[in-house]
Amino acid sequence: MSGGREVQLPLQQVAPSLTTPLSVVPPPNRQANPWPPSDPASSQGSPAGFLPLHGGFRDHFVEPPEPKYCCEACRLVLCQPRQTECGHRFCQSCISDLLSHPNPSCPADRELLFKDKIFRDVCCHREIMALKVFCRSEASGCPEQLSLQHIPVPCPLGQCKERMMRKEIPDHLSWKCKHRETSCEFCSSKMPLTELQKHKETVCPAFLVPCPNLCSLSTLPRSELSSHQHDCPKAQVSCQFLRYGCSFKNKVEDIKGDLLERYKVLPALSSRLSELENQQDELREKNRQMEQKLATMQKLMSSHSEKLLEVELELRSFRVLREEVENIRGTLENVRARLNALEQGGRSGTGSTTHTLASLETQLNRHDDMLSVHDVRLADMDLRFQVLETASYNGTLIWKIRDYKRRKQEAVAAKTLSLYSQPFYTGYFGYKMCARVYLNGDGMGKGTHLSLFFVVMRGEYDALLPWPFKQKVTLMLMDQGPARKHLGDAFKPDPNSSSFRRPAAEMNIASGCPLFVSQSVLETGSYIKDDTIFIKVRQTDSIFIKVRQTDSIFIKACWEILCSHRGALKTRRETFPLQDTSEDDEALPAHWQETSSLLVVWTPTSSQYELPV
Repeated sequence: MSGGREVQLPLQQVAPSLTTPLSVVPPPNRQANPWPPSDPASSQGSPAGFLPLHGGFRDHFVEPPEPKYCCEACRLVLCQPRQTECGHRFCQSCISDLLSHPNPSCPADRELLFKDKIFRDVCCHREIMALKVFCRSEASGCPEQLSLQHIPVPCPLGQCKERMMRKEIPDHLSWKCKHRETSCEFCSSKMPLTELQKHKETVCPAFLVPCPNLCSLSTLPRSELSSHQHDCPKAQVSCQFLRYGCSFKNKVEDIKGDLLERYKVLPALSSRLSELENQQDELREKNRQMEQKLATMQKLMSSHSEKLLEVELELRSFRVLREEVENIRGTLENVRARLNALEQGGRSGTGSTTHTLASLETQLNRHDDMLSVHDVRLADMDLRFQVLETASYNGTLIWKIRDYKRRKQEAVAAKTLSLYSQPFYTGYFGYKMCARVYLNGDGMGKGTHLSLFFVVMRGEYDALLPWPFKQKVTLMLMDQGPARKHLGDAFKPDPNSSSFRRPAAEMNIASGCPLFVSQSVLETGSYIKDDTIFIKVRQTDSIFIKVRQTDSIFIKACWEILCSHRGALKTRRETFPLQDTSEDDEALPAHWQETSSLLVVWTPTSSQYELPV
């Protein structure tokens, strides 16, 4: 139904002219069908007895065929012969098999085969078809001898059951076979001849059919029948007010006058219906707005309920506070009562009571002051205890820095640029020192290196020590791996530098290595483990004693004095040939220079260093 019209189409129309039986009339100028087919695919589905499905002919020949008629691949008589460039012949199916392999070659001479250089051997085919063969019913006693092309074979179309000689197949396929391909004269579609009549009766779009409503139009193409149903005067149509419930149906020519009469009152009804539809849309919109308002009110109610719960919790806390206030009020009443009693007792007492209260108040204030002083002293003593607990008095500092990643990020973010170590000392009454590290580098090494510095601090016994500070300083980053490949650097203090003079402030200006170790070496090696690094700072206290005699008893006495001073537990003697008469410790072997307490004895007669270690 479209536009108030209902169209009824018949399932099929049968033309009277197609009821007569088909008669086969040979066309005056028929064209011979090309035989045999040149395409091998056309013979692949042929029935038995027409052409071999694969290979050559397997018939019983009267005389043995000559070798030139045999296929080089299957060794049978050639079927659809093809000749190669090298002059050998193959069946069509055999050459197709050979060409399907990679790098095909002729089995006779191993020459490469190319598809575009293989052609049909028509002369050989004609000679083979003339060869005499026994009848295929020879096993049943038939003695007939026929040429290969005269052997009766079935129709190659399969559905046709007729048998004919092989030479008659082209004529049979051209105009005799009832299953041959033909074209519809109306729509030019191709189909088997047996299906032509059914095609015209049912689906042909150009076939002429009568109008199903028997109108004045006699016939029209089937493809135009659907559009004709909308304009046919005898077609049944539905009322255009079908959507409002009218189910009236009739022919167009019969209902036209009645509709014209009734149509006069329908516009008013239609306008009323349109108004009702508009009102319905308005009511639907109002309903939607009311639903939105209801959803908003529900949200407000849920928020108000949460606020009520909060108010209730606050009220509970207020009740507790109220009880506490009541308790405090009762306590104040008791205090007020006691104060009143004291005031009455003071008024009745003597002046000595007032004097006693004043002295007690003075003592109380003095005790408060003493407690404050004691708190400050306790804090100072606690700080001193912590420093003494981690302090070193042998001139060597082992500094453990935890949380390396966090401290490095703080240094990069400029929150904490440097870290100070705990103080360490060269002895109980020696120099006071500490280390300072920049995890993100300082100066030239900022952002690329870890910078490590040595700082001389103000100590309690600086007045008794020689200045400036002259002892050799070694800075070292400890390797926590099994290789123990520590990274270190050493320097001797510059006596003219303010960093090594007696400190006037809490500490001197730091001195050390801004390019101590690169960040890549530090973070890729085994120097960081468990987010912790170890830094070692050591000052070398070398003692040189020049002996003018080779008295071993005197050397032994010097060593015993030094051991008692340093607290050595074991000794070992080493000798080293003297290369230079300089008393500088740079002339010593490396492992001698690393000892913190070093006694060097020089004997001019033997020209040797003697080192008890």
